[in-house]
Amino acid sequence: MLICLGTAVGLVLSQWGGVSERLASKPMGIVRANRKLALPAAKPKPEAALSKVSNAQQPVSATVAPKTDTKLVVSLSDRRVYLYKAAKAQTSYPLAVAQAGWETPTGTFQILAMEQNPTWVHPITGVSVPPGEDNPLGVAWIGFWTDGETEIGFHGTNQEELIGEAVSHGCLRMRNADIQALYAQVSAGTPVVVEP
Repeated sequence: MLICLGTAVGLVLSQWGGVSERLASKPMGIVRANRKLALPAAKPKPEAALSKVSNAQQPVSATVAPKTDTKLVVSLSDRRVYLYKAAKAQTSYPLAVAQAGWETPTGTFQILAMEQNPTWVHPITGVSVPPGEDNPLGVAWIGFWTDGETEIGFHGTNQEELIGEAVSHGCLRMRNADIQALYAQVSAGTPVVVEP
């Protein structure tokens, strides 16, 4: 019996080791496999290089010109995003930010993609979660960074009680009502400044 228990424990630990190796080598962010081809062609921006993330490629920013005088400024330390229009702060929304080891890249970016009722793809298993109350992306997605494999952006959440915490894998989670309000005020090309 002890041999069986030892074998079972050994098997579980070896399987967990494989998962943790995959996690360590996986770039941060959300896997959005269904969107890879839809992302705009762009060049890397050196000032947006990642820190504390191994095996990650340079971020890619859109080359879309903003259509408005709107700008988003994220303060990771305040855990808030501030919406500016004509250089004046209009409003701000609380965020859940990234946990240690999965930091959101800092720098200046642009909104690359926007989607209502997004489908989420699990980064390890590849299983898709359709729109609905179980979807970790909530009701909307506003992406501003990609390495061509994964994306980082603002999104709603199915765990609003975690807003204000450091729990994500690089993305910035918002209450569903807040992401809907923000979604209505921005467009592709809107600048996004992420500050420590």
